[in-house]
Amino acid sequence: MSMRRVQLAPGEQFDNSYLNRTGAFNAEAMVAATQIVADVRARGDEALREYTERFDGVRLETFRVSDEAIEAAAAQLDDSLRDALHHAARQIRDFHERQKKQSWFSTREDGALVGAKVQPLDSVGIYVPGGRALYPSTVLMNALPAQVAGVKRIVCVTPPTKDGTLDPAIVEACRIAGVTEIYSVGGAQAVAALAYGTQSIAPVDKITGPGNAFVAAAKRAVSGDVGIDMVAGPSEVCVVADTTADPSHVAIDLMAQAEHDPLASCYLVCFDAAYADEVERCIEGHIAQSTRADITRTSLDNQGLIVVVPDRAAAVEAVNVIAPEHLELHVDHAMDLVGAIRHAGAIFLGDWTPEAVGDYIAGPNHTLPTGGTARFSSPLSTDEFVKRSSIIQYTPAALLADGKSIMAIAQREGLWAHRRSVEIRWESLVGDLAARED
Repeated sequence: MSMRRVQLAPGEQFDNSYLNRTGAFNAEAMVAATQIVADVRARGDEALREYTERFDGVRLETFRVSDEAIEAAAAQLDDSLRDALHHAARQIRDFHERQKKQSWFSTREDGALVGAKVQPLDSVGIYVPGGRALYPSTVLMNALPAQVAGVKRIVCVTPPTKDGTLDPAIVEACRIAGVTEIYSVGGAQAVAALAYGTQSIAPVDKITGPGNAFVAAAKRAVSGDVGIDMVAGPSEVCVVADTTADPSHVAIDLMAQAEHDPLASCYLVCFDAAYADEVERCIEGHIAQSTRADITRTSLDNQGLIVVVPDRAAAVEAVNVIAPEHLELHVDHAMDLVGAIRHAGAIFLGDWTPEAVGDYIAGPNHTLPTGGTARFSSPLSTDEFVKRSSIIQYTPAALLADGKSIMAIAQREGLWAHRRSVEIRWESLVGDLAARED
């Protein structure tokens, strides 16, 4: 295993040319997903059955998971895992409770009232991946913010297994997080069903959750007809480490991201080439014990990058260019760097904060911007599950105060009725004032 390496000289700038990113857009997946979405939109459940049989190897007549099946699956869950899921849920819920926005109103001196009414979405759909791994944490991180925001209908879709069984951990996570419906359907066809509805699945207002390239493409295809959280690319981590950092810890933290996906990107920013060598030796030691060694090695060989920088300022600049999904600061006085970090989805400070604590239990959301989109995007939050309506109420005094300005702008834009709608009211008010003075 050998990660690609760049060594920056003093004053040399790190830029995007060093990165090996493919981006979230996959043209081939987009073509296929668009066709699937159109087919499901046209034929509903029958198209779902055909795609589920083709891609998942099972023919289902009914997609909704019954209450009896949910109870049976949940009963199989190990008590220690159940306790862990409840522990995680308490902390995730507590964090997201602190994000809730309230409606607000403000009254000006002239009596005009302006404000915003904040209300939850009616329904959301959560995509929970299958395939290489099962992710009950995805259920918690997507459904709990929706529940906290006040969403009443929370739908979970997840690919079926070939024997038709359910993962007990995913079922329990759904129960904990307030999921109201579970459907055994995955892929682009599940996204289409959530967006447009079928005979057995009612449509939702917004779709969240990660997935493969075809799921991401389908979310892009339906965006605009329904809301989506983001179009996520492969997962990524950037670790900044100085010589105070344990190279074995840095190595396993890089691997923790690499084992997700052969396309996952892992960046090590450090200050010494010899230290980078030691981290790579530690990776070789860990990888011999890994149950996901092939995926991990492929990711690090093809998508890994070590950046050796001359100082902390250069390290920060490299981080801001990468704009990573996850950023670990394994450096002395890590908090001192936080103010200079402009772009990162989540920041983990110090040796005792591996990225895994954020994935599962710390509380902040693990649905984060990927592929450099942390330059303009934020983690999933309760904000994704509410909408705001502006509230405006003018008094006669307020319209008198603002009327001339409104008419001047409307006149410049050539919108006659806009101007006249204010002008006839303004003239009436001016006339009333003149009559009183007489």
